[in-house]
Amino acid sequence: MNEKKDALYLECYSGISGDMVTAALLDLGADEVVLRKALASLPLDGFSINISRVKKAGLDACDFDVVLDAEHENHDHDTAYLYGGVEECGHTHDVHEHNHDEHDHHHDEDGHEHRHGHCCHDHAAEHCHDHDHAHRGLAEVLDILNKADLTDRARATAVRIFTILGQAEAKAHGATLETVHFHEVGAVDSIVDITAAAVCLDNLGIEDVIVPVLYEGTGSIRCAHGVLPIPVPAVVNIAAAEHLNLHITGAKGEYVTPTGAAIAAAVRTSDQLPAEFTVSKIGLGAGKREQELPGLVRAMLIRPAGSEYAAQDVIYKLESNIDDTTGEALGYVMERLLAAGARDVQYSPVYMKKNRPAYLLTVLCLEEDIPALEEIIFAETTTIGIRRVRMERSILKRHIYTIPTSLGDVEVKMCLVPHCNGNEVFEDVEERCYPEYESIKAICKRTGRSYQDVTRQVLRELAENKED
Repeated sequence: MNEKKDALYLECYSGISGDMVTAALLDLGADEVVLRKALASLPLDGFSINISRVKKAGLDACDFDVVLDAEHENHDHDTAYLYGGVEECGHTHDVHEHNHDEHDHHHDEDGHEHRHGHCCHDHAAEHCHDHDHAHRGLAEVLDILNKADLTDRARATAVRIFTILGQAEAKAHGATLETVHFHEVGAVDSIVDITAAAVCLDNLGIEDVIVPVLYEGTGSIRCAHGVLPIPVPAVVNIAAAEHLNLHITGAKGEYVTPTGAAIAAAVRTSDQLPAEFTVSKIGLGAGKREQELPGLVRAMLIRPAGSEYAAQDVIYKLESNIDDTTGEALGYVMERLLAAGARDVQYSPVYMKKNRPAYLLTVLCLEEDIPALEEIIFAETTTIGIRRVRMERSILKRHIYTIPTSLGDVEVKMCLVPHCNGNEVFEDVEERCYPEYESIKAICKRTGRSYQDVTRQVLRELAENKED
């Protein structure tokens, strides 16, 4: 039996940024030595990293800081944005008011002033910067990654994050991905932040990442391009393109940075938490700003409660009563729904009020497919309403294999079914095989044999091969 891997749950209840994610993953157990080695291989000068413990909202958390030398930009990761900033603002802000247990920062703990080319936030912790950033295109950033000593998986993750960020910037400026040059992705600390997050995720061996929602603040920020609303355009562009869920809180200020949103979009495999789960490990990553919300990302390794052989997930049921459509039209609707991503479609005969005969259309689907499927139902049937139900389910884990038989190759779905002794202890496992319909149909057409005859022979040969 293969050991079931834990999923990573990123709880972004007070925002997300690149350094917060990296800090949370380090706190979760990512190897600091591996991270430092990978970052040292980047063909970039003028930076070092500091990893320390800090207090945020009274909680002990990990802090990951990219410290840049005097000739490079050094900015507040939590509030960095893609555009250049105003030339003069003159504000100071208390970025590191939280207490460091150990650190080697070269600035005043009680408040320090950064002045370089990012936005100014129009709230109590307002700040601005006026140094020029390095302007790099995506191709230059990818060249840096290709020259670094990274694993293939870490490099691929970093490339995806940068690509998502670049697409958001290109859309904001009306440019193309190939021609856009942007401050945030070109900045040294942003390259380090994103690479660090990718390296830590790879080092932990995480495959499944759950990001249900990103909590964002309200208000506006002042940039060289004018006053922009929160969420800033790049964050909104990423959320729209990658279907990220945003929750706007009443807190003032920017909590979701474009880099943080891009990381969430790139690594997320699901936005649905299991109904019940156990937590095996917790990591807290701290941001730099002192705002109304604490600025923490909580990373948890979780495992769905239940069987080692059955997975838990969420599926949606769409239902509609149809009483004045022909059978041919209903058949066409079924074909379109299945082609558009429906997991199953069925019709059931029902009697409605006044004893009118009708059909109950039932569609099972994933949440992201609901808009397209509802559009088809409204366009192709006479219904004027669709009911929607969220359902949790347990499904046996399955794999699709191509198996050679005397009749030709057959795709077979294999499921492991546990046997229980009554105390939830699995004593034995039965392997069930289900030949795929299209494979059997193709053999029937080629040989002229009946569907049942071909199916029986395939199952017989599979059983014989299993015994051998």
